[in-house]
Amino acid sequence: MAGTVRHDTEMAMKVKQELSQCTDPIEKLRLQCLARGSSGIKGLGRMFRIMDDDESKTLDFKEFQKGLNDFGVAVEKEEALKIFSLLDQDGGGTIDFDEFLTALRPPMSNARKQVISEAFRKLDKTGDGVVTIEDLQNVYNAKHHPKYRNGEWSEDQVFRAFLDNFDSPYDKDGKVTLEEFINYYSGVSASIDSDAYFVVMMRNAWKL
Repeated sequence: MAGTVRHDTEMAMKVKQELSQCTDPIEKLRLQCLARGSSGIKGLGRMFRIMDDDESKTLDFKEFQKGLNDFGVAVEKEEALKIFSLLDQDGGGTIDFDEFLTALRPPMSNARKQVISEAFRKLDKTGDGVVTIEDLQNVYNAKHHPKYRNGEWSEDQVFRAFLDNFDSPYDKDGKVTLEEFINYYSGVSASIDSDAYFVVMMRNAWKL
């Protein structure tokens, strides 16, 4: 279901090569996130969401820099300022972090975006735009999980572990939004060159 270890390892190697030649500051930050595996961009998104105390969905430069540091991304102040200026198009001193994450995601074809949205809609049984344990109980059979079968985990623990694939290590709330789902799969997508292969993988994984 999640990005495979093999894909993540291959991607990390590819990313390190590209990083050594990269000069574009946004591309550099994208590559640093992808070097952390499929969930790198999603994790950074969650980090900024936690910092957004007033729920304004915007960040000033100080918050932006702190978020990058807390997430452990090595970006010099000058470089962070460059990224911030590129995203702060109206010069108002703040950036919208949804727009920032959209700029950070590796480009994806429409075919990939469609199949990701289709998988999310299948999971989101209540149609409220958030996938929870309750939603999963209708589409994911925990009883086949080896740890459930040997009595180590309860059904809820199996669902929780499943959601952890998409949830952030910094703020595990047991809920996954479409944005987090796309952020996660944009990382997986970056490790797969072929559109056809990505679509087949998604259709098989989610039985679409």
